[in-house]
Amino acid sequence: MNSKTTTPTRASARPAEIVREYGPFEGEDRVNGVTHDGRQVWASVGAKLLAFDPASGQTTRTLDHAGDAGTAFDGRHLYQISEARIDKIDPATGTVLHSIPAPGGGNDSGLTWAEGSLWVGQYRDRKIHQIDPATGAIRRTIESDRFV
Repeated sequence: MNSKTTTPTRASARPAEIVREYGPFEGEDRVNGVTHDGRQVWASVGAKLLAFDPASGQTTRTLDHAGDAGTAFDGRHLYQISEARIDKIDPATGTVLHSIPAPGGGNDSGLTWAEGSLWVGQYRDRKIHQIDPATGAIRRTIESDRFV
C-alpha cells in the first residue's frame, strides 16, 4: 500500500513446490496435526505426538497423547485437539497443563498459533475461530465460502 491509497497490493500467485516429504510413520497411516517448534517438527499420529528432525526425518521424541485434529506450538507449549477439547502440553514432559473446550465440540479440523491466540478451523462449518488460549472464549470468527 502507498500513503495515498488504502487498497492493498495483490501478491502474484505461483505454483507450490514440494521440497521434502516425511513419513510414513511406523504403525500409523494418518497425520492429524503438525507444527514446528523452531528445531523439531511435531506430528500427531494415532495415540501419540512424535517429534522429528526436519533435516534427517528421524524421530527424536515421542509423547503419549492422542490427537484428533490440529497441533500448534506457541513458542513454549504444544496444543493438541483431542475429541472436544484442546490440551496445553509441556513438550519436555508430555504433561497436560490445562485443557479448554474446543469451539466445534469435536468437529474441529485444524489448529495453529498466531498473534497470541489459538486459531481453530472447522472444516465442514467453513469457519476459523480465534480463541483465548487460557479460557477457550471465542475472540472472533471468520466465515468462509470454502471448506477450511
